Amino acid sequence: VQLVESGGGLVQPGGSLRLSCVASAITWPFSMYDMSWYRQVPGKERELVARVNNTGGGIDYADSVKDRFTISRDNAQATVYLQMNSLKPDDTAVYYCHAQRILGYWGQGTQVTVSS
Repeated sequence: VQLVESGGGLVQPGGSLRLSCVASAITWPFSMYDMSWYRQVPGKERELVARVNNTGGGIDYADSVKDRFTISRDNAQATVYLQMNSLKPDDTAVYYCHAQRILGYWGQGTQVTVSS
């Protein structure tokens, strides 16, 4: 399974970004994978930001991003998105896409920097 993230960059506080993660070389139909976004800053553990189960009906968010971030998926495009609004400097991190079905798979990450 290959996961390729995109959409990161530099944004001012209060701004928005939309991250995308495209899956390929998947063994099972994309709709069978639980998908998540994690983030990591240097010196800290990788933390779960948001996840959506394979049906799209089960969605969870970290408390720190609730009401600001939205995770969604397009199974036909084998893509998961993370819409990030009202960004704060504390959201600065490398964001990783994760796919889970029996085994877990990681993308290479995309840098998000929130700074004025």
